[in-house]
Amino acid sequence: MNSKEIIQLGEAVLEGHIISEQEALSLTDTCEEDIPLLAAYANKIRVKFAGKKVDMCGVVNARSGLCSEDCKFCAQSVYHQTNAQPFSLISNDEALAAFSKLSKAGAERASIVTSGKGMENDPDFERIVALIKQVSTIAGIEICANLGTISYDQAALLVKSGIKRYAHNLETSPRFYPAICTTHPYQERLNTLLAAKKAGLELCSGGIIGLGETWNDRINLALTLRSLDVASIPINILNPIQGTLLEKQPPLSPLEILKTFGIFRFILPNKVIRPAGGREINLRDMQGAVMLAGANGLIIGNYLTFGGRDIAKDFIMVNDAGLHPHIK
Repeated sequence: MNSKEIIQLGEAVLEGHIISEQEALSLTDTCEEDIPLLAAYANKIRVKFAGKKVDMCGVVNARSGLCSEDCKFCAQSVYHQTNAQPFSLISNDEALAAFSKLSKAGAERASIVTSGKGMENDPDFERIVALIKQVSTIAGIEICANLGTISYDQAALLVKSGIKRYAHNLETSPRFYPAICTTHPYQERLNTLLAAKKAGLELCSGGIIGLGETWNDRINLALTLRSLDVASIPINILNPIQGTLLEKQPPLSPLEILKTFGIFRFILPNKVIRPAGGREINLRDMQGAVMLAGANGLIIGNYLTFGGRDIAKDFIMVNDAGLHPHIK
């Protein structure tokens, strides 16, 4: 897509046009010299439909490792030998300390995350619900949940515990998914999102780029998220962990990453699009540029099995881009 076509499509989206799959795929042909133009229109679209607020979200790793699933990127899988240290469900006091720390750092929300496929027959589920009920009343932060696959009944219990948003990534397209995970099907991930939505929860779902997927796979993921009306879309950029099957996967270039974020904004004008794990090592000095390519959310602080960067620097980055962290 040449510069004139980018401008035409960008102006159409600004006027309310919902772009088609073919139009989205055409944007993937944007050449390197036109990526700043694509980013500029993504920024204009974000400002018009989502404003200048940036949603700052942290994660609390509440149970780690020994996961039965074979996701090729994951340091917590029993199929991989990594340096990630497994631990059982943290105590209520430990959870409160973690959520309170993120709250004091300025995070608007934080997600409680547990390893494993999901909550079916999981003996920790009742403890997790009780933990959320206790911690959410005193932590000073909105708590989301990311517990793997869940049923409608479990989603309803999470609603009663005070959870408003459920996070469960689709990771990639249905076509490419079997190349990444074989121990449970893509449909189970979709079913979890549908169950959470039926129970009245907002949805947080995205994926990982840089796994070896095609542009078609990324576009398919974005369109699926649009069809599900997902509110928050974390986009991770693969951080190849030693010991996983993707440890030697070549990294994406910063410009390709910026193009991906820009295209996601064209497809999802009014949603929270959130740079997440791997942004520090893959974007390097270009991290600020992603805030001008349509992003309006961040995962801040440490990730599940590797560190992030100083939270204060992310607040500076957001302000330097002329945006405003959404303070709770």
